[in-house]
Amino acid sequence: MNPVKVQAGKDAFESFFGKACEAEGISIPSGVPDQPLGDEETYRGALNRARGAKEARPEADFWVGIEGGIALNRGEMETFAWMVVLGKHGQGHARTAGFFLPPRVAELVQQGYELGDADDIVFGASNSKQKTGALGLLTRDVLTRHELYKPAIIMALIPFKNPELYFHE
Repeated sequence: MNPVKVQAGKDAFESFFGKACEAEGISIPSGVPDQPLGDEETYRGALNRARGAKEARPEADFWVGIEGGIALNRGEMETFAWMVVLGKHGQGHARTAGFFLPPRVAELVQQGYELGDADDIVFGASNSKQKTGALGLLTRDVLTRHELYKPAIIMALIPFKNPELYFHE
């Protein structure tokens, strides 16, 4: 239901396929902790969301799952997101670029806060995860969560433009 995720998906599909589309956000449990740790757990959350969307709206043409996660990398906390796109006859997936969180935000996440909540505390923001996200807060909106997600969704759609290269009978 996150409006940033819904809009990024809509914009990515319209850019990729060159035509207007409808996008609907639905609340699907990720099946992973609220703050996934590592690539595998984060990917699994995105896949679970895409599969749940397919079950909830079987009449759609595509189903997208998006899950943001964190990883400890060289002693710092990195954040990123996985995108999974399911189609009627295949699947695509891609990961966003990652970036490193400031120590104070990372400390709060390690204490059990979800990243969006930690950002709100450190930056004095409100519901930042449904706005520009950590990236927007840290870059002062030079780059936002929407702009991070859109290209990754487009990359997850690559197999659907090239089915002969990705999907085998």
